Amino acid sequence: MGTPETRAAPATLRTATGGQANRWIAAHCREMPWLTVATVLTTVAGAALQVLPVLLLGRVVDGVAEGGSRSILVTVGVLMVAAALLGAVATAVSTYLIGRLGADLLARLREGAVRAVLGMPSARIEQAGRGDVLSRVGDDVAVLSKGIRTAVPTVFSAGVLVAIATVGMFGLDWRLGLAGAGALPAYALALRWYLPRSAPLYRKQRVAQADRAQALISGLNGIDTVRAYRLEGAFREKVTSESWRVRELGIEVFRFFGRFVGRENRAEFIGLVLILVAGYALLEADAASLGEVSAAPLMFHRLFTPLGAIMFTFDEAQKSGASLTRLVGVLGEAAEDRLVGDASVAPADAGPYPVRVEGLTFSYPDAEEPVLREVSLTIPAGGSLALVGATGAGKSTLAALIAGIGSPQSGSVRVGPHDLAGLDEAGARALVSILTQETHVFSGPLADDLRLAAPEAGDAELAEALRTVGASGWVDALPEGLNTMVGEGGERLDVTRVAQIALARLVLARSPVVVLDESTAEAGSEGAAELERAVLAACAGRTTLFVAHRLTQAMTADRIAVLDAGRVVEQGSHEELVALGGRYARLWRAWRESS
Repeated sequence: MGTPETRAAPATLRTATGGQANRWIAAHCREMPWLTVATVLTTVAGAALQVLPVLLLGRVVDGVAEGGSRSILVTVGVLMVAAALLGAVATAVSTYLIGRLGADLLARLREGAVRAVLGMPSARIEQAGRGDVLSRVGDDVAVLSKGIRTAVPTVFSAGVLVAIATVGMFGLDWRLGLAGAGALPAYALALRWYLPRSAPLYRKQRVAQADRAQALISGLNGIDTVRAYRLEGAFREKVTSESWRVRELGIEVFRFFGRFVGRENRAEFIGLVLILVAGYALLEADAASLGEVSAAPLMFHRLFTPLGAIMFTFDEAQKSGASLTRLVGVLGEAAEDRLVGDASVAPADAGPYPVRVEGLTFSYPDAEEPVLREVSLTIPAGGSLALVGATGAGKSTLAALIAGIGSPQSGSVRVGPHDLAGLDEAGARALVSILTQETHVFSGPLADDLRLAAPEAGDAELAEALRTVGASGWVDALPEGLNTMVGEGGERLDVTRVAQIALARLVLARSPVVVLDESTAEAGSEGAAELERAVLAACAGRTTLFVAHRLTQAMTADRIAVLDAGRVVEQGSHEELVALGGRYARLWRAWRESS
């Protein structure tokens, strides 16, 4: 029976360093020079115009203290209002440009990450675990997208404003500027304490979320088998354990950030006290004007808002940074030109090929024990073999190796005259088609979805493939037939119809060997019989390997191989194995009792 395989802890995909992520951003910003320059200039202009009213306020104070004319005060007031209005406009434009620049960078990063994942060797994706892969192209992209909309514009704009305000303080009086700069060591110490500790913590949190996703995926993929073997408690405990780990890390992150905020508040208090003391001393010594001394604490106080904004969004910024390093890390993974190679190894008129597995041994990286041990099997040309076994027996691993996904440590898989070890993936795919339970319907016309398997196929060929798998009736009833939009935003299809579309693609692919790994597992009992008939029709005349989720499907195969702990322990027809009274017979009884 099909179940999630027991394997070593996955070796997750690469995670880039902060420096590598920054270099990636800088390189892509250089490819958009006008947008980058406009973003920087408007941000600096907006910050300067926000600081200008504080400097002008010092002039107002001095003018009043010196008995200046009313016209000068009115002029200064008008300038203050104009600066405030222009600053608001510049800040709005800056925020828009930062968002635009960030969106362009995110689009490039997302496309690059998806392209990198599609270009990875299939074995590397299996090794990393689907949870890690999906969390990067899914959750990490979502986190980074949110950060670009919220945290990144805030942190960048506030950072520029802090720099401009600091320069403005030195412009008032260098001694007042030095007094305000006295807070910088406290800020630096707070950041020095926080940054080296927080980045690994956020990355650890993202990895925990990926592990939780992996636990959910593995349990849901084999839900029927989990129920049949009454493993609900074990899977529930696994998901609960991973969820608690995510929760504990979330609490640790929040507590850690709270300590950082306290250190930042102490730095603000130190700076404000130093400015007030220095201003009082300068005023007493008649070394600075009342306007300068009045404007200095206001200027320093002007830093509180952007610094507070940075701290308020720093948590989101750190999450975005962690997601950025994980996505940039994916770009550095070794990739291949997956579909470049010799796809002509199986001529259209070659007919079915036999499959011979000889002495196959396979281990996952860092695993203590092999998943498969000295497995030898033969499937005659045009014949069928069903793999059955309990959880972790190695069925899906063996199916993947026969489909050319991954390489064994020893032994061989031969399809007809070809050793899969000597073929690139294009050649392997020309010989063997694999269909798993994770079928997907892409958004667009149904005809385009089917032509993924045969780009040159005409409508008549598509209709014949649908008829073969028993789908022509409901397809003809669609509003626009083969041109009906399906997938997201289109016609809603149940799991049975989705599986039929996948089987129709299998018919169109015309490979001489077919591997079906739990391909009908998602269908309920109502659609199971219909899909089993469709599977037999799609595989007619082709050499077929089933990873049988339902033992009723195993019954239809010419022969059955029972795997236990990575070894083939029984082989024969359904009737022979039931009569033998061994492991298959026990599985059959358990299946009948749970049905």
